[in-house]
Formats: sequence, C-alpha cells, structure tokens
Amino acid sequence: MNEVARPSAPGSAETEPAVAFGRIAFVASEAPDALQAQARLIARYGTVALEDADVIVALGGDGFMLQTLHRCRDSGTPIYGMNRGSVGFLMNSFREEDLPARLAASQRVVIHPLMMEATDIKGRQHRAWAINEVSLIRQSYQAAKLRIAIDGKVRMEELICDGVLVATPAGSTAYNLSAQGPILPIGTPLLAVTPISAFRPRRWRGALVPDRARVDIAVMEFEKRPVNATADHFEVRDVVAVRARLDPNSSMTMLVDRDHSIEERILAEQFG
Repeated sequence: MNEVARPSAPGSAETEPAVAFGRIAFVASEAPDALQAQARLIARYGTVALEDADVIVALGGDGFMLQTLHRCRDSGTPIYGMNRGSVGFLMNSFREEDLPARLAASQRVVIHPLMMEATDIKGRQHRAWAINEVSLIRQSYQAAKLRIAIDGKVRMEELICDGVLVATPAGSTAYNLSAQGPILPIGTPLLAVTPISAFRPRRWRGALVPDRARVDIAVMEFEKRPVNATADHFEVRDVVAVRARLDPNSSMTMLVDRDHSIEERILAEQFG
C-alpha cells in the first residue's frame, strides 16, 4: 500500500479516497467463534504474515482489538476489527462476504495513546501505553488518598476514593463511562479525569483537561493505602506516583465502516 497518511488530530477520522488492500492478515482471539471465523476467512481470501500485510483483520471482542492495536503500535498497518465477542464497541459487524470492498471503502481513524509513567514503592520506573485509560485503583479495604496536579500545578490536594482514571476519547465509553465519566467524541482534544467512587470531596465528578496536559497523581499514605496502576492491560502494583500524558509520537490506525462510524457509535451510546 503506497498511501501517504495525512496529519490528523488524536483519534480523528480521516476522509480519503478508497484504498485497495491487497495483502490481508487475519488474527483471532481464543474464542471458538473467532477461531472458526478466521479459518473460513483464510480459506476464502488467503492470508499473509503480519509483517507483510497491508491490513490486519482482527476477529474477537474489544479486548482482543485493544491487544491487536497495542501489538501493531507504530507499525503503520491499519487494523480492521470484526466482532466475534460480546460488546464490540470498537468492532465492525461480522460478515464474510465482500470483505475487500468493505476494507477499501472503510474510514481511517488514527489514535494516539496515553503514555503512563509509574513509580513503585521501591523506586522502580515503569512505562506503558494506553488506548483507553490510565487508572489507579486501591488494593486493600482502605480507600486511596490521592493528590492530582495538572501541568505541575496541584489542582486537588486530597481525593479519597476507590481510584481515579485518565481516559482518552477512544476510551471514554469504556471504564470511564461506567464510572459516570463524560463521553468524548473522537477527535476532541480533551482527556477525562474521572474519580471512581469518590468519598471526599463527595460531589466531585471529575474534570476535562486539554489532551496536551500532563496529569500527575501522587499516592499519599501509600504503605497504609496501597494502590495499583494500569495502562489498559499493563498493571503495576504498589505505586507512589503516576504520570499520564498523550504521546503524539506514537499511533495506531483503525479502519471502520463508514455507515457505522465511531462518531455514530458514540452518539448511539449517549442516546440509548
């Protein structure tokens, strides 16, 4: 594929001419439905190795789609998901027919992930990337006690809670929504900072910050109130400090059906 990608905003959907994808790689989760679909599609269209593919078709649910996007981060190879899982918010509907035409007509969505930099109780540094969210969660029966700073300025001296998360627009309909956080349309230059079961201040519902902001979260009384941190599937236990910020130098590319775009899915989620 000799296409030149145009610059785009984080999580933006680009409008561009149809592109033919000649070499397709199929990957599947361990779910029986996904593996059976993979076998049928390979028999019908053939397959190539991931490193040789023009496009990767991921068969499974949202969790497997996230794993595939992480696996192919910064490769430049677009991922087209087809739902063989449960929710499938990030996935296109499954259909075996006319796959090359669907791929050619699909819309490109470029996602820039969050980078999490976490320091644990022993002073070790950990780095990981998140498409959905960076989250801090209490490990014990005691609530976490956190301090939140934005771009070096403390904005909340003390948050007593079960946890807090920093969500991207792409992840705003995942854990963030379950925690009563706002839904952010794809392409919105914002991050959601959302508390999880806040005890003090009880009525704080979170904040929206620019996606260029640096969010620093310090864990207070960390020996008494242990906290773990996660970036999507990557977890660090016993953290004392976590920084989350968008990484503009890293990207993943999704392909979505134009008649069922990410924007349409977000609107449908909000209006039930």
